[in-house]
Amino acid sequence: MSRKIAGFLIALAAFMIFEWINLGFNLQDGHETGFYVVHGILIAVNIVLAIVLGVIGWRGLRGRRSGGLGEQ
Repeated sequence: MSRKIAGFLIALAAFMIFEWINLGFNLQDGHETGFYVVHGILIAVNIVLAIVLGVIGWRGLRGRRSGGLGEQ
């Protein structure tokens, strides 16, 4: 994985975490319970995806520095 792609994945992960946590704080009262359940699930799933992308990007950067992934 190139350094640019790994950096992009890390930046995307950071943006996703910021955006979805911000959305969670900006939800206002007055909606039905189903609204909050659906958005809570969306927030949780997207934060997990962001963590996975961040780990992949981080491993890509670390593997690139140590000679590449899969090289023996």
